[in-house]
Amino acid sequence: MRHIEELYLISITISEDDIGNQMETPSERLVFAEELVLGSYEFYNAATTGIRPTKKFEIYTREYFGEDRLKHKGINFRIIRTETKGEKTSLSCESVSADG
Repeated sequence: MRHIEELYLISITISEDDIGNQMETPSERLVFAEELVLGSYEFYNAATTGIRPTKKFEIYTREYFGEDRLKHKGINFRIIRTETKGEKTSLSCESVSADG
Protein backbone atom coordinates (compact mmCIF):
# COMPACT_ATOMS: atom_id res chain seq x y z
CA MET A 1 0.00 0.00 0.00
CA ARG A 2 1.09 3.54 -0.67
CA HIS A 3 0.84 6.12 2.06
CA ILE A 4 -0.59 9.10 0.20
CA GLU A 5 -3.11 10.59 2.65
CA GLU A 6 -1.87 13.57 4.67
CA LEU A 7 -2.49 13.31 8.41
CA TYR A 8 -1.52 15.70 11.13
CA LEU A 9 -0.77 13.91 14.39
CA ILE A 10 -1.49 16.27 17.27
CA SER A 11 0.35 16.30 20.56
CA ILE A 12 -0.69 18.52 23.45
CA THR A 13 1.64 20.42 25.77
CA ILE A 14 0.17 21.71 29.00
CA SER A 15 1.63 24.87 30.48
CA GLU A 16 0.59 27.44 33.06
CA ASP A 17 0.00 31.14 32.57
CA ASP A 18 1.11 33.86 35.00
CA ILE A 19 -1.71 33.16 37.45
CA GLY A 20 -1.54 29.36 37.35
CA ASN A 21 -4.27 28.53 34.82
CA GLN A 22 -3.43 25.46 32.77
CA MET A 23 -3.40 25.96 29.02
CA GLU A 24 -3.23 23.36 26.26
CA THR A 25 -0.97 24.09 23.31
CA PRO A 26 -1.46 21.74 20.35
CA SER A 27 1.45 20.87 18.07
CA GLU A 28 0.76 19.28 14.68
CA ARG A 29 3.14 17.00 12.81
CA LEU A 30 2.60 15.90 9.20
CA VAL A 31 2.79 12.18 8.38
CA PHE A 32 1.56 10.19 5.41
CA ALA A 33 -0.96 7.40 5.83
CA GLU A 34 -3.08 4.89 4.01
CA GLU A 35 -6.80 5.14 4.74
CA LEU A 36 -8.18 1.69 5.56
CA VAL A 37 -11.69 0.32 5.42
CA LEU A 38 -13.34 0.32 8.82
CA GLY A 39 -14.71 -3.19 9.23
CA SER A 40 -18.31 -3.72 10.30
CA TYR A 41 -17.18 -5.98 13.17
CA GLU A 42 -14.95 -3.25 14.55
CA PHE A 43 -17.67 -0.63 14.11
CA TYR A 44 -20.43 -2.60 15.84
CA ASN A 45 -18.16 -4.01 18.54
CA ALA A 46 -17.00 -0.49 19.47
CA ALA A 47 -20.56 0.84 19.39
CA THR A 48 -21.51 -1.50 22.25
CA THR A 49 -19.13 0.49 24.47
CA GLY A 50 -20.36 3.89 23.28
CA ILE A 51 -17.46 4.53 20.90
CA ARG A 52 -18.21 5.51 17.30
CA PRO A 53 -15.22 4.81 15.07
CA THR A 54 -15.43 6.73 11.81
CA LYS A 55 -11.99 6.38 10.16
CA LYS A 56 -9.01 4.06 10.22
CA PHE A 57 -5.51 4.85 9.01
CA GLU A 58 -2.23 3.00 8.73
CA ILE A 59 1.09 4.75 9.30
CA TYR A 60 4.66 3.64 9.83
CA THR A 61 5.26 2.66 13.46
CA ARG A 62 8.41 4.79 13.64
CA GLU A 63 6.27 7.91 13.02
CA TYR A 64 3.82 7.36 15.89
CA PHE A 65 4.73 8.73 19.31
CA GLY A 66 1.52 8.01 21.24
CA GLU A 67 -0.52 10.99 20.07
CA ASP A 68 -4.22 10.75 20.92
CA ARG A 69 -5.52 13.19 18.30
CA LEU A 70 -5.15 13.74 14.58
CA LYS A 71 -6.48 15.92 11.79
CA HIS A 72 -7.41 14.67 8.30
CA LYS A 73 -8.78 16.94 5.59
CA GLY A 74 -9.48 19.65 8.18
CA ILE A 75 -11.50 17.35 10.47
CA ASN A 76 -10.33 16.59 14.00
CA PHE A 77 -10.36 13.01 15.25
CA ARG A 78 -9.64 11.30 18.56
CA ILE A 79 -7.55 8.14 18.31
CA ILE A 80 -9.54 5.46 20.11
CA ARG A 81 -7.48 2.37 19.29
CA THR A 82 -4.03 1.57 17.98
CA GLU A 83 -2.71 -1.72 16.70
CA THR A 84 0.93 -2.26 15.82
CA LYS A 85 2.09 -5.05 13.54
CA GLY A 86 5.80 -4.71 12.86
CA GLU A 87 6.59 -1.59 10.90
CA LYS A 88 2.92 -0.53 10.51
CA THR A 89 0.51 0.88 13.09
CA SER A 90 -3.21 1.27 12.48
CA LEU A 91 -5.12 4.13 14.11
CA SER A 92 -8.88 3.79 14.62
CA CYS A 93 -10.47 7.19 15.14
CA GLU A 94 -13.73 8.93 15.89
CA SER A 95 -14.56 12.46 14.82
CA VAL A 96 -14.83 15.11 17.52
CA SER A 97 -16.83 18.30 17.64
CA ALA A 98 -15.13 21.63 17.06
CA ASP A 99 -15.01 22.38 20.78
CA GLY A 100 -13.93 18.98 22.02
